[in-house]
Amino acid sequence: MATQWDALQHAYGSAEDTPAYLCQLLDEDPEVQAEALGMLDMSVLHQGSLYSSTPPVARFVAAILTHPQTLAEHESFFPWDDRTRPLRAALLDWLGQIVDSAAYGEEPGSEGEYGDEDGDQYDGEDEDEGEREAIRACRSIRPELYDAVEPILDDPHPDTREAALGAVTLLLKAPDLAEFVPRAAHRLRSVLAADGSRRERASAALAMGAWGQDTTDFLNDPDPAVRACAALASGCAHVPRATAVLLEALQNPIEVDHWFPDPLPQVDGWLRFTLLEAVLDRVDAFEDLAPAAMALIPLASDYTVDRDWGPLLVKAFPNGYNPGQPLAVGQRELLEAVTAHEECWGNTGNKLRWLREAGLPERRDAVRALL
Repeated sequence: MATQWDALQHAYGSAEDTPAYLCQLLDEDPEVQAEALGMLDMSVLHQGSLYSSTPPVARFVAAILTHPQTLAEHESFFPWDDRTRPLRAALLDWLGQIVDSAAYGEEPGSEGEYGDEDGDQYDGEDEDEGEREAIRACRSIRPELYDAVEPILDDPHPDTREAALGAVTLLLKAPDLAEFVPRAAHRLRSVLAADGSRRERASAALAMGAWGQDTTDFLNDPDPAVRACAALASGCAHVPRATAVLLEALQNPIEVDHWFPDPLPQVDGWLRFTLLEAVLDRVDAFEDLAPAAMALIPLASDYTVDRDWGPLLVKAFPNGYNPGQPLAVGQRELLEAVTAHEECWGNTGNKLRWLREAGLPERRDAVRALL
């Protein structure tokens, strides 16, 4: 009631219709609640964009997280999301998306304000002053959001705890919230040390890694999924044991992708893609990851080239293919596997840039002729 909504904007113009949706979040009908969140998502966080109405909406959502009506379970308003979970979990995920959008381009070590003087990587051409102000405002409320979200890490519902952890993970990447990291990390170490679910323990390991915390204690965890998630931490980049854990996991990529029937919120796409990306950064010679590469190719396709066999080609030919030199064993095995795999040679053009970068012919038969 204290917000002048008609003076604020969302994706479709004036935000004067927003209070009705906020009230409907606490409706007694779960379907009304789901639709209200869907409408807010489309208006004040349209495709990840932030508006002048986004900060007050985020503050309202944070303030109602512990309201009993948020315990109601329902399906998402959007047909592509078939999960049934508490509204509280959906609200936490949504707050995390706002935090993620607000952090775009923010440099580690900055003071969290929007502006070139703080080290942010914005050129100012793609955002008008209204968008920049919305980003500043969303960043300024992060401490308030954190205070609301952190207690829900102990929520009794596992979906809600997971969503809270996802939001906390994103919040604590913010430079202005660095002081809260040690306390949160201590909490997550207790989660990792407990005999909890694979999903919860792996998510805790990923979160700690995202905050730059030491996860080496968990590289020998009995659960291979927890070991791999701990190994992904940036602090493990130069730890041989961590690299060995990732390489071992990638030799069984089907198993890796089935560790979590529903993808972890911190992971983009199949988990094998994330593990491979880390390995490619950490291993100097292609020969060291050749066994993992051979295991990955049967799962590769024209559509996955940007995340598997394309980067593998470039790793195998870091200086480009040299017609004057014989192929190394690893290079030959990789080309044999790729050219034999029909799914890698569809009609999409993404593979062409990887073949060019590796100095290889663009046609399958021409690559095969090199063998």
